[in-house]
Amino acid sequence: MSAPTPAGHHHETDYDHRRLRQWLAGEARADGVTRRRLLTLLAATAAGTALGSSRSARAAVAGIVKPLPPEWFIERGTNAETRWEALRGTGHHTPNELFFVRNHTATPVLAADDWRLRLWGSGLRGSPGEDRPVEFGYDDLRALPAVTRTAFVECAGNGRSYYTSQQGETVTGTAWTLGAIGVARWRGVRLADVLRRAGLTRDAVDVQPRGLDAEYVSGGESLGRVRRPLPLAKALDDVLLAYEMNGERLPYDHGYPVRVLVPSWVGIASIKWVGDIEVSAEPLYSPWNTTFYRLFGSSYPEGGSAPLTRQATKSAFELADGATFTAGHPHVLHGRSWSGAGAVARVDISTDDGTSWRRARLRDRPRAGTWTRWSLDWHPEEAGATQLLARATDTAGRTQPDTAVPNTQGYLFDAVVRHQVSVV
Repeated sequence: MSAPTPAGHHHETDYDHRRLRQWLAGEARADGVTRRRLLTLLAATAAGTALGSSRSARAAVAGIVKPLPPEWFIERGTNAETRWEALRGTGHHTPNELFFVRNHTATPVLAADDWRLRLWGSGLRGSPGEDRPVEFGYDDLRALPAVTRTAFVECAGNGRSYYTSQQGETVTGTAWTLGAIGVARWRGVRLADVLRRAGLTRDAVDVQPRGLDAEYVSGGESLGRVRRPLPLAKALDDVLLAYEMNGERLPYDHGYPVRVLVPSWVGIASIKWVGDIEVSAEPLYSPWNTTFYRLFGSSYPEGGSAPLTRQATKSAFELADGATFTAGHPHVLHGRSWSGAGAVARVDISTDDGTSWRRARLRDRPRAGTWTRWSLDWHPEEAGATQLLARATDTAGRTQPDTAVPNTQGYLFDAVVRHQVSVV
């Protein structure tokens, strides 16, 4: 089944086109982005955008605070990928200690008493610059009306390794399998409430949170602290400033004291350790919505796609790769599927390399912004190697394809993953 354009895509693409034109007219800012890069994006816009071992003793080396037992995690440089077999039986929410870690540099250990959230910019009344910010302390945020939301956070590169192992494509970036995702119950305050209390004006168009982790260096050049603009419409919709995760204060590795949570969007939008938010009456750019987190490649314009927003549709088995099953005995397969475009409506499973398919039983009421757990009975009769396949369809009508459209940085892999197992 072909994938229709996700709801809202044209609106987001038009918004991106408009920002680029405003930049050309001198009405937008692009800190840390070269003029050449933006001219390339503008040229692409004119052509049209395509759719498109315990680790506690060594934690400082990887820049991650919490322990990373090898039975739970695959270490990937400054990152840690959750093993899917470790999620078996953990319930709908990913326990904090099992939640994957995506760091650009290293986890900062911050104190809530010293933390301040600074809001500034031309989109606020009386606060044109950083020299006159509006500030909120940790206790100030916690005194505001709180909301709780279950939502996944997922790296845009989740599944990246399958571009190479399944499709033979060369891509750059961390070679995640499918474990760069987690679902938690987040508690915090609506970003909309904070913006309005800070004096949001009708002229505001972009909101750019920035983290308190160290400056990110790429190719020998410092790109500054991680930051990425959000359209004001999204910021006022369902975005949270979260200070709790699964009923506990945020762990250091997941953004303590406060992080941004942008449901259903690529993980880079959910800035951890947020320290300031620029609210701008001008369109904003950063390296994280120009050089990174666009789709580049032969299927896309020279300047790349519009900045990535909603996540792709994916499925995973709660199994180790190469898991073994006994022939002639009943088994129950378990897994989870999710989508950034809507709830998961259906999951089909193949236990014979895709020759035949059966519908899985959904174990959760399908909801947008989170995954749906599923299961299927399996009674293998013959010994030998086989591949398990899971294919999800969401309420927006998107079904996982057999092959993902490649892009050079390996984002948004959405094809059905071929999970190798053995029957003995």
